[in-house]
Amino acid sequence: MVGLGNPGLQYARSRHNVGFEAIDRLARRHVDPTGGCARARFNGLTLEAEIGEQRVLLLKPTTFMNRSGRSVAEAVGFFKIDAANDLFVIADDIDLPCGSLRVRGEGGAGGHNGLSDILASLGSPQWTRCRIGIDKPGIIPQADYVLGRFTEDQAPSVDECIDQACNAVGVWCRQGLASTMNQFNRKVTATTGESPSNSN
Repeated sequence: MVGLGNPGLQYARSRHNVGFEAIDRLARRHVDPTGGCARARFNGLTLEAEIGEQRVLLLKPTTFMNRSGRSVAEAVGFFKIDAANDLFVIADDIDLPCGSLRVRGEGGAGGHNGLSDILASLGSPQWTRCRIGIDKPGIIPQADYVLGRFTEDQAPSVDECIDQACNAVGVWCRQGLASTMNQFNRKVTATTGESPSNSN
């Protein structure tokens, strides 16, 4: 499980770091607190977790966003991971509204530099990516927008969406990609935390 973001306190809770936040929440849910601290390896920070009956690696690349592929490729190579079936990457997406979640088993980067670097490093688009909507920047320059923090209006729906991304990881581990897409490829409302009708 990989969550994308930028290392450093100055980037904490920024729009670009929703992937890091998702990994942190997965760690709180699934990592044995007596199991020790995060380890620095694969150009990132790692923890081992148990989700369902599977042992999984939680990885936050510390290469900065645009070089995320280096970290992911190192971990994939070390563990001989079948990326098409066993790699799940969580990242932000400016083309999705806040409160929206999309899970796909393959595809392009959609202009996201971190996903683009993973594509280049792995040489294949076949791996699961979970995109958390952060909304379009409007008149704000894109670089400033993604590195900024959520507004009071945006924060509740994004917070719920990050929780839903963590739930999606659990379903993916237990039931596979198709079930995950069917359950989570829909808009998540901030007020109820529930999803309206299916909209794949």
